Amino acid sequence: MNSKLAPGHMTKLAPEVRRLVAPNAGMMTGPGTNTYIVGERDVAVIDPGPAMNDHVDAIVDAIGTAIRWVLVTHTHPDHSPAALLLARRTGAALMGRPAPAGPHQDGTFLPDRILEDGDALSTAEFELDVLRTPGHASNHLCYRHVQLNWLFTGDHIINGSTVVIDPPDGNMADYLRSLERLKSYELEAIAPGHGDMLNEPHPAIDWLIRHRLAREQKVLDAVAAHPGLTSHELVAPVYTDVDSALYEVAERSLLAHLEKLEADGRLRRGENRWYAAC
Repeated sequence: MNSKLAPGHMTKLAPEVRRLVAPNAGMMTGPGTNTYIVGERDVAVIDPGPAMNDHVDAIVDAIGTAIRWVLVTHTHPDHSPAALLLARRTGAALMGRPAPAGPHQDGTFLPDRILEDGDALSTAEFELDVLRTPGHASNHLCYRHVQLNWLFTGDHIINGSTVVIDPPDGNMADYLRSLERLKSYELEAIAPGHGDMLNEPHPAIDWLIRHRLAREQKVLDAVAAHPGLTSHELVAPVYTDVDSALYEVAERSLLAHLEKLEADGRLRRGENRWYAAC
């Protein structure tokens, strides 16, 4: 493992930006969730991570209690549950969007302020612009540090792998639109929710879009070659490049592709079996 991404390791990324990695490494989280600390006097904490006391202690030890805002990108359990713990200890205001209904959501996150696309959070040290980026999650936000022109992307873009798009909350069409939107910003770097900094943002974004569209074509080809299969049965011919141990996870993103293609009028569904649209 990159020592800078070891659990509990604090890395200074810029004069007023630090990264602290949560101790929740795993198949879906990589080295662990990245918690970002922005500012020195008026501090914003982005994605405080899972509700792990050791990690919350490390955040407070690094900053003290002078935290102005706790921001979350989305309410999956590896990103937001520590927000409530941190707010209780420091009096910080919770910022983000409420958890949608459904599994794998953090219902404890109740923001003091619901952030909208185009909102800005300003201090004497920095400004953060809010961008709504649904797709991986319907309530997903990214935060752009205006002075650095860095984008804190949560799980919209991570370093080391692609993210799962898990319906019904995850939506592949929304995800692709959100990626395309980011191309209109001349970003200097991406600070992802997992993995190291991405210092060439536009090639990274373009690769993700190409990868998703190539997977979409594999879905179309597989349905044409094997009409009438279920999503479960389509995983193997679509994800030939993925270890079979990951098929259960891959099926969630496959379903997101199928639903997008159905909405596009390119596939049709009958009793949860998939066919080319005629």
